[in-house]
Amino acid sequence: MNALPTVGPLRPDLQLIGDMIEPDSRVLDVGCGDGALLAYLAQEKSVDARGIELSQEGVNACVTLGLSVIQGDADTDLADYPSNAFDYVVLGQTLQATRNPKDVLETLVRIGRHAVVSFVNFGHWRTRLSLMLNGRVPVPAGNQHGWHDNPDIHLCTVLDFVDLCEELGLKIDKGLSLDRHNQVREIKTGSHMANLRGEQAIFLLHRE
Repeated sequence: MNALPTVGPLRPDLQLIGDMIEPDSRVLDVGCGDGALLAYLAQEKSVDARGIELSQEGVNACVTLGLSVIQGDADTDLADYPSNAFDYVVLGQTLQATRNPKDVLETLVRIGRHAVVSFVNFGHWRTRLSLMLNGRVPVPAGNQHGWHDNPDIHLCTVLDFVDLCEELGLKIDKGLSLDRHNQVREIKTGSHMANLRGEQAIFLLHRE
């Protein structure tokens, strides 16, 4: 097998996701973007790395890295995968852009023994303060979209996600929050402080 091209350092949130995944496992990255996480996992942890990406530009970037990635939509194409096909299914910064996040989350834990899900936390104190003071839809740090062209259609908070996991009978193995200074904090289940202080959230979970 040919070696994959070397990739640069991962974004802090992707590194945290990578740290949650065991070596030599089977991984599907849904919404894998340019393939940075998959390439890292293949190189550093010898995983069987597969991906799905909606944008053609992202698929092209992944193929350039020698990754096995297909073009697909998380809302419709995950249903074709058999149960327990992967050890980990990653959904990074994509859940809020799906039409049916509840169905997508259920599918993740069906086709993977574990799911790793990350998202922007709209319960962060800056987001709340921005809405209160400016009276306009807040834009999270690093987001270049406005309310009218933003792909995020189901915004949620840490507490919203924890509630959904409980509703679906999912066990949260680990929760981490990340702020704009890349400070990492552990999320305790039901923690209102994590909901206030974390700008991004990352959860490792499985079906009980």
